[in-house]
Amino acid sequence: MNEFVETLLDLPWQVGDPKPAYDVVIIGAGGHGLATAYYLATRHGITNVCVLDANYIGSGNSGRNTTIIRSNYGIPESVAFYQHSLEMYQQLEAETGSWIMHSTKGQIWLAHSVSTARTERTRALMNEACGAKTDYIGPEEIKRLCPQIDLTGGGRYPVQGASYHHEGATARHDRVVWTYAQGALRNGVHVFQHTPVTGLLKDGDRVTGVQTPKGNISAGVVLSAVGGHVSTVAGWAGVRLPIRTHALQAFVTNAYAQEFAPIVSSNDLVFYISQTPRGQMLIGAEYDRQASYRTSTSYSYLQACSAKATTLFPFLSKLRILRSWAGICDVSTDFSPILGHTGVDGLMISTGWGTWGFKAIPAAGEQLAELIATGTAPPLIAPFGLDRFAKEAAMADPSSAGTR
Repeated sequence: MNEFVETLLDLPWQVGDPKPAYDVVIIGAGGHGLATAYYLATRHGITNVCVLDANYIGSGNSGRNTTIIRSNYGIPESVAFYQHSLEMYQQLEAETGSWIMHSTKGQIWLAHSVSTARTERTRALMNEACGAKTDYIGPEEIKRLCPQIDLTGGGRYPVQGASYHHEGATARHDRVVWTYAQGALRNGVHVFQHTPVTGLLKDGDRVTGVQTPKGNISAGVVLSAVGGHVSTVAGWAGVRLPIRTHALQAFVTNAYAQEFAPIVSSNDLVFYISQTPRGQMLIGAEYDRQASYRTSTSYSYLQACSAKATTLFPFLSKLRILRSWAGICDVSTDFSPILGHTGVDGLMISTGWGTWGFKAIPAAGEQLAELIATGTAPPLIAPFGLDRFAKEAAMADPSSAGTR
């Protein structure tokens, strides 16, 4: 338990087992599950809600991400959704009274070739047109914003320019999770840790609840918010999803002087870097190409990613890797999220987040809560339904994936 959790007051944990029935049961007590519960209670007055997690709160991808918040995506629908989430993050501390260590840093997305520079110019123009504050900047401005960068790229990857996303930000991941947990609990939601869901209850073709070691729980609606394990949950209902699960690795170094202001990503080298509030340099890349459920890091990854990072930031060669980790990502075939109805009555999903789920927590929770409460998909998430694949209306957005 960290210092932030210890300062939270009046957490009305439930004593004993879950009730035999709830209006809504949410599988997964990470950011998405808890945010949905929070907004059901605070925006719609639906408090007869139970959130179940097989482990402890935030033990899955919510505790294994790299804390970046951005909205500079590749298609208008994604930009609108993530811009809304970015703006919700900006107001979350004021709304909840909890400090999530939100910090607007700006994101520099580097280009090292003429073709990539063209891509970043296009990204900037499209983002700006859709409401995400983004400009194309040259090497001199990049150096001003990030003095530590070697613009020659070690003589191999010279920096041509970059798109600059002004509102790119970070927030502390565990604080976001506990903020939503606190808000949900204080509004009457029941949250149970160490309570795995082992199956779904069905009445004919309708899902009517969940099975747990503590007994069956009936529900009007069951929402799966379990990250990379979504295929298992959907399979219990006979639903096949266009999802593959991949590992995503990252690491931090020992502390460096608090002088590294922005988030920096590189399209061509495929890595990103930012500085944590403790001064550690946080470095990551795209998800592993081989599908797996592995949550450990590999030496080859650390070696390759370190080599890329030191090419642009020579000061990193003097630092040591302090800690590494991996999460498992639910990656959809079009790289966009899948939200809402599954085609099976009573079962909804929040999946397809890949490497970008943390930044979507507020908007996804709010929008799914509205869908559950009203039965109608809000405009922001209507394009991201599972039925888009049957309609041949895929939301192809490779800008969602890691550093692309």
